[in-house]
Amino acid sequence: MAMLKLPAVLTHAAACGFFDTIPKEVLSMPADVVVDASALSQFDSSALAILLECRRQALAARKGFSVQGAPEQLLQLADVYGVATLIPASPPASAAVAA
Repeated sequence: MAMLKLPAVLTHAAACGFFDTIPKEVLSMPADVVVDASALSQFDSSALAILLECRRQALAARKGFSVQGAPEQLLQLADVYGVATLIPASPPASAAVAA
């Protein structure tokens, strides 16, 4: 399965360049858009903006959208901003096992 992999660092400075690649990445995926967030170790609300743009592009292309391996802090941030329901995410496998 093809996935869009997020980098380890996704703060405002890094997100600006990454943002421009999203439409091409989404259109190149043969099926649903799955974002791999498992590498994220340093991020801010810009990571949410990237995920929401991925979702927007996926819906525009009539594709499904989901996030795999989202760190718990990212899910909490999405909840604080009120966008958790827009980012269907599963926590990293290690967090799921610990729960």
